[in-house]
Amino acid sequence: MEDKEVNLIGHLDELRKRLIITAVSFVIFFILGFIYVKDIYKWFVKDLDVKLAVLGPSDIIWVYFMLASVIAVAATIPVFALQLWLFVKPALLPKEIRATLSYIPALFILFIAGLAFGYYVIFPTVLNFLVDLSGDMFVTNFTADRYFRFVLNMTLPFAILFELPVVAMFLTSIGIINPFVLQKMRKYAYFVLIIIAITITPPDFMSDFLVTIPLLLLYEISISLSKVVFRRKQKREALHEAEYETEEGI
Repeated sequence: MEDKEVNLIGHLDELRKRLIITAVSFVIFFILGFIYVKDIYKWFVKDLDVKLAVLGPSDIIWVYFMLASVIAVAATIPVFALQLWLFVKPALLPKEIRATLSYIPALFILFIAGLAFGYYVIFPTVLNFLVDLSGDMFVTNFTADRYFRFVLNMTLPFAILFELPVVAMFLTSIGIINPFVLQKMRKYAYFVLIIIAITITPPDFMSDFLVTIPLLLLYEISISLSKVVFRRKQKREALHEAEYETEEGI
């Protein structure tokens, strides 16, 4: 009992250490994002034909914090992935350690790819649809607060969902899930992804289709990659067991 308590305390201390490192990294990247927030802001609004307005001083600081937070989250993902990997590393086999290490850059790349997909594909499609919908009925003015909230709503969900294949591979490699579980959950996952797509897009078929298809493809890719990892894991375990039996026989 005492040994179990000591091990639990050791795991909790290790987890606390990893979380602290991740939190400190986020703060550092947040400060850097805050320092360069004007350059980030100019990049986001370079294609806008109108100048964004603010309704009060608090809107200005909110935009600063929001942009700096997005940069900090994106930059902290590799750090978080590395700390997670270091936390589970003692439970992994040598070959699994090398294999799972490759997931760290993949997480960052897919997060950026999701942001890019949302910003360059979904965001302009939805924005143009809504602006055209107003026609000559309204004077279209954008506040910085509303504009950047809209940008986040159109990009962050895809940045998170694009991580699905790598997360599925990692969880499969450490034995938490397997492709058969993902296949059984397919209809429920499809339902959730379709609801997400319909919720974040305008009420027209093309926008819904444009978002739904990539999300469903991501889930199918996750299942396929999980199968690859699962088969490799089974082969490694079978080989390890055969080697162990050979050594015992000797």
